[in-house]
Amino acid sequence: MVTFTAAVLACQATPKQQPVVDGVPNIKPAEQQSLVCKEVVALIENYNYKKIKLNDSISSLILDKYIKALDGSKSYFQAADIKSFEQYRTTLDDDFRNGDLTGVFYIFNVYLKRYNEWINYSLNQVKAKYDFNQNDTYTYDREKMPWAASSAALNEIWKKRVKYELINLQIAGTPEAKNIETITKRYQNLKSQVAKLNNQDVFQMIMDAFTEVIDPHTNYFNPANAQAFNEDMARSFEGIGARLQLDNEVIKISEIIAGGPAFKSKLLSAGDRIVGVAQGNGEFEDIIGWRLENSVAKIKGPKGTKVRLKIIPAGHELSSKPVIIELTREKIIMEEQSAKKQVKTIESNGQTYKIGIIKVPGFYADFKAANAGDPNYKSTTRDVKLLIDTLKNKDKVDAIVMDLRANGGGSLLEAIDLTGLFIGRGPVVQVKDLRGKVEVSEATNNAPAWDGPFGVMVDRLSASASEIFSGAIQDYGRGIIMGTQTYGKGTVQSSIDLNKLVNPSLLQRLAALVSKEGSVSVSGASGGITPPQLGQINLTMAKFYRVTGSSTQHKGVMPDIIFPSVYPMDKIGEDTEPSALPWDVVPRSNFTPVKDLTAIRSSLVKLHEQRMAGSLDYKVLQQDIAEMKKRENETSVTLNESKLKTERDALEAKSLAKTNELRAARGLAALKKGEKAGKNEAFDFMENESLKVMADLMQIK
Repeated sequence: MVTFTAAVLACQATPKQQPVVDGVPNIKPAEQQSLVCKEVVALIENYNYKKIKLNDSISSLILDKYIKALDGSKSYFQAADIKSFEQYRTTLDDDFRNGDLTGVFYIFNVYLKRYNEWINYSLNQVKAKYDFNQNDTYTYDREKMPWAASSAALNEIWKKRVKYELINLQIAGTPEAKNIETITKRYQNLKSQVAKLNNQDVFQMIMDAFTEVIDPHTNYFNPANAQAFNEDMARSFEGIGARLQLDNEVIKISEIIAGGPAFKSKLLSAGDRIVGVAQGNGEFEDIIGWRLENSVAKIKGPKGTKVRLKIIPAGHELSSKPVIIELTREKIIMEEQSAKKQVKTIESNGQTYKIGIIKVPGFYADFKAANAGDPNYKSTTRDVKLLIDTLKNKDKVDAIVMDLRANGGGSLLEAIDLTGLFIGRGPVVQVKDLRGKVEVSEATNNAPAWDGPFGVMVDRLSASASEIFSGAIQDYGRGIIMGTQTYGKGTVQSSIDLNKLVNPSLLQRLAALVSKEGSVSVSGASGGITPPQLGQINLTMAKFYRVTGSSTQHKGVMPDIIFPSVYPMDKIGEDTEPSALPWDVVPRSNFTPVKDLTAIRSSLVKLHEQRMAGSLDYKVLQQDIAEMKKRENETSVTLNESKLKTERDALEAKSLAKTNELRAARGLAALKKGEKAGKNEAFDFMENESLKVMADLMQIK
């Protein structure tokens, strides 16, 4: 794109002195974060689709967004703290442009002090004597309330929070001593975790507040988050093939990924704890008490390299002698997060149909492997093509349904290529860049991989690439869209590696400065200092439009067969984002629909509505949605144990009664209180009705 060559370090003004907050280790910004902040400002002001310039108004919005991100529940800051932060209300635009982060880091350090104060206070309150027969209440949602005027006011809030947590455990039937132990450990863990925060964590929060004010989908990722984002997009990573979690300051294996080195070695099991890591034949590092991501970074590594682990097997005391194992890292494919298929049978009007369902959780592609010439690189389209071939030639299905529910999108190119599997050759999406130039992107398939009856399931969480795909299928008349109005994300982001953007000589000078100041640095193979990693920005640089010319921005895709939304439409969606771009249109592209489904669509809607009129599942779904809306307005809860237990028991009984009513309608035995349904008894109402719609489609045709 562009290289910013300003002499950032040589010519910068003397940075402001960051105010010191007593009682906490004051976290300060690093030099590279100052550089990143300036580069992000330059990128946003010059290349963001909005063409927006930072000013005092944006500064004010950033401050409010940042304070809300730190303390959205108004449980830590006092009114006096908020008043003191007003000095930054109109200066953050200039500060960020100059790379000055002292003000926002100071705000975080104040938050850190308040956080520790109230956690310590809560720990002292856990063993206090409470009267659980009082008719007092705990207000858990304080977003619309004023900031607490004093420490005494916050003391009362936290005392009630501790009381509420104790009541919850008492209602569950555990002994008082055990409850005190559980809550104590909970707060000690909170204190331990916040002590592990570093300037990368703080900088990420600051940049999140900054970029979200610009638009909802321009995002900065610090180096660790950038790696996680790219691994998710590629559906692969390099390591030992184990999922890890933090359990009481110790890294524990939660899952072994099939096919990976850990799985093939048979030396590791879920529940094992890792207490030490060594690279190849190097010295072991004790990782007890480390942050999870720091431990993961040591255990992951390039394929072909060796890692040694000190393991305390599951069931053994932590004081036991560790077992030392050695593994060779490999490339791990995350199959469980890839496209999958299943086949279901539906009966309708005396006819039996086999329908294949392809669940696509995201539009992913391993661009690194593809660019390296790997013929077996991972991608959504390649995975789905194999599934279609199996469904068509082996399973002999009559129809296919694509499940894009909760699919938040991903690669634009994959959305285009995937559409080609169903329409063949033709325009799929139009993209307008920040200069106003519109380009049409086409699928280039000579013929569709599946030309039979087709449907797509969507919901409010289906966004971006999901909307490109489902919108194209609808516009071409290629299939029936079923579900709820989609998210409405009609913007395109470009991922920019900031290390490739900044002048290399500047990076070397920065690396030398960081090394001189004693910060952590890594020597390269030649003995020189490796430049610090700056992270990545996903910058909104274009908008996409359907082939009809209509943007999906704000409006999303409206299904042909509409279901009630289990997600609150007024709280989730692009149209709920204050900084979102508006809806607009561009000229229609030159495309030829596969079919005109207008008449068929009308018939399908009537048949669907007739079923819903007599559907118990539909009735219960509407009741559940109404109850959720009612609970959305609740902000407090009673602290009278008897009343709370009565309310909980009534809700549980009502839920169980509805569950058993639905089970009876499906010929299943009633559940008893506390009993859970088996996995094979799970029922997906929207999926079931969508299959019936597909049966209607085939019969009408």
